[in-house]
Amino acid sequence: MTFGCGSAEQPCDIPKQGLREGPGAGFRRAKDANLKNGIPEESMREKILLLIENNAKLTAEDIADILMEEPERVASELEAMEKEHIICGYHTLINWDKTEDERVDALIEVKVTPQRGMGFDSIAERIYQYEEVDALYLMSGGFDFTVMIKGKTMKEVANFVAMKLGPMESVLSTATHFVLKKYKDHSTILERIRKDERMKVSP
Repeated sequence: MTFGCGSAEQPCDIPKQGLREGPGAGFRRAKDANLKNGIPEESMREKILLLIENNAKLTAEDIADILMEEPERVASELEAMEKEHIICGYHTLINWDKTEDERVDALIEVKVTPQRGMGFDSIAERIYQYEEVDALYLMSGGFDFTVMIKGKTMKEVANFVAMKLGPMESVLSTATHFVLKKYKDHSTILERIRKDERMKVSP
């Protein structure tokens, strides 16, 4: 008598690397490892945020499937976090160097004089109102703010600094640095360095 593959007498010998994992497999492995090592499990919100931070395209149904939760509960948590401004937006990371559009990114170091009773907040509010400003951070160290600017040309960025940012009464000095090439952004590798595999021939 013969038995087919998969029976108790003749189990299938399928290599594990040949099996395709679902989108939540890695998440579940991490969860099991944490529980085994006595690490507290994240809350529902933390789990959702960790997932969409790396992939904003995930739907409530996708997240529910990964976390093995009800889609309605996930959708409710997403809506609540949007209202509370925990989730402030959903963005797509684009490597503009691969397109025909000419764009310039610049990092500007800004030194300011804090205003009495308001500190840095009122100055920050004036700066981030400009549409050219992509990001604004209060820093420690030798300067006060890092301003991230997006423009079409270096001249456009320079004009912003000269005509808008520099003349502000609280601004003491600025230093502009242009981004020449992006290799990694938001934890995503944009440009992999390829090594020349050809053998070098000595003269």
